[in-house]
Amino acid sequence: QVKFVESGGGLVQVGGSLRLSCTASGFIFGAAVLKWYRQAPGKEREFVARIDATGRRKDYADSVKGRFIFSRDNAKNTASLQMNDLKPEDTAVYYCKADRYNTWGQGTQVTVSS
Repeated sequence: QVKFVESGGGLVQVGGSLRLSCTASGFIFGAAVLKWYRQAPGKEREFVARIDATGRRKDYADSVKGRFIFSRDNAKNTASLQMNDLKPEDTAVYYCKADRYNTWGQGTQVTVSS
């Protein structure tokens, strides 16, 4: 069964950095487009970043472009989201997901304090 486990969240001050990890199983990881989403309190879940199966093409929401870096290691079935220059508006629960599967993990909480 398709499964995602996100980790690496925490409490960080404005301008700080965090690196989120996503471990996936239950499907052919190296063939899947992956995405990160986030959901802030009282708001709808929103797209953050996308990476193609090879890891060569990446797309980002305008709000995180230039600050976040999405990467993947197909040999380890893992993906990472390096988040730099964090802002209070980045506070949310972050989720990773494969494009073709409607399965979500439990997410990891990121809190940016000012």
